[in-house]
Amino acid sequence: QVQLVESGGGLVQPGGSLRLSCTVSGLIFNLSNMDWYRQPPGKERELVATFTRADSTNFADSLKGRFTISRDNARNTVYLQMNSLKPDDTAVYYCHTGPPFWARDYWGQGTQVTVSS
Repeated sequence: QVQLVESGGGLVQPGGSLRLSCTVSGLIFNLSNMDWYRQPPGKERELVATFTRADSTNFADSLKGRFTISRDNARNTVYLQMNSLKPDDTAVYYCHTGPPFWARDYWGQGTQVTVSS
């Protein structure tokens, strides 16, 4: 079975940092485009960042300079390094992969990030 498992969330003060991890099984990881999404309380899920199988990256404009996405193909893991965190970064963060290479979408269970003092 395909599984995407996130970890690394928690409570952090404004200005702090967290690194989220997503480990993938059941897919050929280095052929997968990997995405991070987040869903703030009461809001729609939104795309945060993408790391393509061609090793290109992109971010939502508002997050450039604070967040970094990386991947370790040997460990089938994609990371989201989050720096200078703000209260409005509070959300459940999800990793994702899917089309066009794979036939359907796959989602992790989500990990909670709370930024509060």
